[in-house]
Amino acid sequence: MVDIVHQLEQTRFVATDAGKVIAEMTYSPLGDDRFIIDHTDVDQAYGGQGIGYQLVDAAVAHARANGMKILPLCPFAASVFKKKGDEYADVRF
Repeated sequence: MVDIVHQLEQTRFVATDAGKVIAEMTYSPLGDDRFIIDHTDVDQAYGGQGIGYQLVDAAVAHARANGMKILPLCPFAASVFKKKGDEYADVRF
């Protein structure tokens, strides 16, 4: 089972499988209320399973819970934001 964990001090969200990091999405804070998603990477063995989407969803949930906005500069995250459109509009800047 894949678990998504926010590692606040490392400014990243990771996906783990049996304790092994299999994917990560890093971000850069911009003050207290915004952050930039700058990189997403999923282990090739886990590709195509929607893990990257789960990482973006976790970041969006974090932003909503904390009144934050996201700038998705990572090409993958930007494509997810484009596909989700209105669903993510409240957290995009």
